[in-house]
Amino acid sequence: MGVDTESDGTRARLFATTHWSVVLTAGHLDSAGAAEALEQICHTYWYPLYAYVRREGYSHEDALDLTQAFFARLLEKHYLSQVGQQNGKFRSFLLAALRHFLSDQRGRARTVKRGGAAVHISLDAQEAEERYRLEPVDWMDAERILERRWAMTLLERALSRLRDESVTAGRADAFERLKGYVAGDRSVSCGQVAAQMGLTESAVKAMLHRLRQRYRALVREEIAQTVADPGEIDAEIRHLIAVICD
Repeated sequence: MGVDTESDGTRARLFATTHWSVVLTAGHLDSAGAAEALEQICHTYWYPLYAYVRREGYSHEDALDLTQAFFARLLEKHYLSQVGQQNGKFRSFLLAALRHFLSDQRGRARTVKRGGAAVHISLDAQEAEERYRLEPVDWMDAERILERRWAMTLLERALSRLRDESVTAGRADAFERLKGYVAGDRSVSCGQVAAQMGLTESAVKAMLHRLRQRYRALVREEIAQTVADPGEIDAEIRHLIAVICD
């Protein structure tokens, strides 16, 4: 995955308005944009955290209860307001917080049941378990499964944003035909796509090049939301690739 073509200055300005601020905003429920920031955090992290809890040995129902209760605890105790650049990567903060939360719950020998928390996060229980059944069962421990789900979720969010942009630009058909190439699938050739669309192969390759460039930029933006410094983005991209390829 290459580096996007934006200048350092442009990337710095973009990072200043997107990095870590989504987390800090979510830490103050009465601040403008807090609800939207919280929704973004939950959509990105709820399934990786649920999968982590499942791999720790909890049942489907208890994992849902605990994931719900964990997010509620983050909000009710204002833990997110304590997150800052000194905490490094947000996923590292979440993992440490989740481990502490599960340890606390084990000590109390109980779980917080759905509906009992003051703050409710909507979780798709059926989707969660269907996705979890597809996870490898023989070699991936709880932390590795969280890492892999984090990586896959970021890529999925970037691809979804690329789809939305393509639809808005009136290029939905081109995106649907080429999205496999953007995401790494090579089951259909550019020549076949060109024939289907009534275009030259060179025109299709040019479209694909632009889509890939934009996809890489969107992945960078997604990662920028979760690190404390723009200098960490490239290292996180390398880590993401390593996690996906492991």
